[in-house]
Amino acid sequence: IATAKFWQRVKKGGRHLSVAETGWAKAMWGKIYGQWLCGCAVFVYDMEVFIPRKLLEKMEQYRITSFCAPPTVYRYLIREHIESYDLSALEECTTAGEALDMHIFETFKQKTGLSLREGYGQTELTLVTGTFPGMPVKPGSMGTPAPGYDMDIVRPDGSSCGVGEVGEIILRLDKKKPFGMFGGYYKNPEKTAEVFRDGVYHTGDAASRDEDGYFWFSSRTDDLIKSSDFRISPFEVESVLLQHPAVFECAVTGVPDPKRGQAVKAFIVLNRGYTASTALEKELMFFAKKNAALYKAPRSLEFVEALPKTHNGKISRAEIRARQG
Repeated sequence: IATAKFWQRVKKGGRHLSVAETGWAKAMWGKIYGQWLCGCAVFVYDMEVFIPRKLLEKMEQYRITSFCAPPTVYRYLIREHIESYDLSALEECTTAGEALDMHIFETFKQKTGLSLREGYGQTELTLVTGTFPGMPVKPGSMGTPAPGYDMDIVRPDGSSCGVGEVGEIILRLDKKKPFGMFGGYYKNPEKTAEVFRDGVYHTGDAASRDEDGYFWFSSRTDDLIKSSDFRISPFEVESVLLQHPAVFECAVTGVPDPKRGQAVKAFIVLNRGYTASTALEKELMFFAKKNAALYKAPRSLEFVEALPKTHNGKISRAEIRARQG
């Protein structure tokens, strides 16, 4: 209910659409039950294959009033000339599942007049941070902790991180366990004990916090690239590459390297009108070195037709890592 009413801001008599596979936990708290309980109709469009144009046609035809999807979905909707569809019924747009880059935020606002409001949750939880209505929007931030969650960002030794310092997001459970939190992993006491220890729940997600208390997602802790004693957030590198006009979407991961332990590798999907070439590869490598710290720049780059996605529309980093051996 808190997710639907106070973050997505669904309205009684409205029509809400979340892009989320109905077999996943997010469909329970981000798509169906909370929205119904708030008196809002739930619109479901069964897409065997994600076709952005078809989704926009349905949103126009059925006058969707609130919409929630991962940033990757918004990227594809923008490319389909979203401004040419009548989305005048749309009042609230939220996004979660991945970090939002500035280009998507600015382009979507320019074409629709709406500011995307971000949030963060997990299958194990519900929405635990968000940019709620009335809060100043900081593009790229996943907002502040939702009421009822005692959250912190900590170092490996359990001490709280300072402003701007990346650490793991944890929930403190010494006072109470929040409603909506899972009880444990089914028939897996070892995994349950691993995430519930020392009176806290370990999310496995890395983030930092600014001076206003807003959380900024960095990566899954197992997505962090460890190269020559540096800890590199894939999102930081991706955000730089996405500023280049040739890049439609990208994913950055670590690959084995005999000298550095891991080296940064980027997988690039090109925008329409651009063709993969050695010259463009060199241009993108130089662009990254110029606009990011030198140690964060990709050591290698691969052009791909598409990036693997989860059922919820997020880029599957686990599958990309698996392909690299």
